Formats: sequence, C-alpha cells, structure tokens
Amino acid sequence: MSRVIAIMSMSLDGFVADAGDGVGEVFDWYFSSGDVEIDTGGADSMTFSVSAPSAEHVRTLTSELGAVLTGRRTFEVAGGWGGNHAWGPAFVVTHTIPAGWPRPDSTVHFVTDGIESAVSQAKAAAEGKSVGVHGADTIQQCLNAGLLDELSIDIAAVLLGSGVRLFDHLAGVPAVLGNPTVIPGVGVTHLRYPVRKG
Repeated sequence: MSRVIAIMSMSLDGFVADAGDGVGEVFDWYFSSGDVEIDTGGADSMTFSVSAPSAEHVRTLTSELGAVLTGRRTFEVAGGWGGNHAWGPAFVVTHTIPAGWPRPDSTVHFVTDGIESAVSQAKAAAEGKSVGVHGADTIQQCLNAGLLDELSIDIAAVLLGSGVRLFDHLAGVPAVLGNPTVIPGVGVTHLRYPVRKG
C-alpha cells in the first residue's frame, strides 16, 4: 500500500526558505557536503555531491517513491522539472492550470479539486510505491487532512531566523510522531518520523 511521505530540507529553526525566498542555505548540503555523486535523472537532471551517509539516505528514500505531490509554488520554482520529475509522475495542487500546460510527453499533472484528490491520484500513479510530498503548504495540507504517513526532514546546520516556516498553519496540534530514525550527515541531519494516526 502506498505511503505518503513529506520530504523537505529545513533550517534548525524550522524555515524552508529565507526572508528573501532563497533556499540555498537549507539545500546546499545536496551539492557541497561530500564527494559521493548521485545523478537525479529526469528531464532536469542534477548531480548531488553528498557524504556517504547522506547518499545512503537519499538513495534509500528515493528508491521507495513512485510519484510526487507538490504545490504550485514549488512547481514554479523548479521550472516544472523540465516536464518530468526524476522521482516519478508529479501531481501539482493548484487552483488554475498554468498556461502552456499540460505538455505532450510530460508526466506533470495538475489537480484543481483539492488535496484529497491529489493524494488519491498520486497513490494510484505510484502503483504501490510511496508518494513523496514537496513544499511547505502542501505538506501542511496533508498533515491537516490526516493524509501523511511519514515526515522525512533534513535539518541543515543553519539558523535563518525568519522566512517560510515548514510547520505553520497546522490544525489538530499537537501532532504526535513516532520515534525517528536518525542519520547524521555532513552539515545535515536526516530524520524520518512516522506520523501517528488517530
């Protein structure tokens, strides 16, 4: 059965982007924390350079995924992943479909009828594998709707002080999590928490 996993990097004080909407400080570890290279594949292929523990974490996590769920802002910042996300079909929660989309030969889909529909469509596309969720707002919506099974959070070794918080606007708090698995990397700590339901 497909699980829904939030996948996000954030600063130690809980921000996914700085006050100027920059994300470099929280995502730099992907490109400068070690000498193990990981090619992401996909239409917008990137090469990560991470430490051995981070490489194992990233490879394990991404091998579990069959689809991705994200919001419109993340889609725009990522340039639509060139039309094909490296981790499988991407489902973008949005109020309106952007001009020029959908595109031929693209695996990016747009969902305009809410987070529950988006999760359902992404799970079907994942064919039994997990669905990775990107973006602060989309992760919050999934948590608030009780649709999230796990939080995979990469804590970058930085304090931003302000910006876009990952866990703003939560309903039904406190949300109790299970015991984490913890993998220390270089400049980052990888945490995977099961989300307790009920």
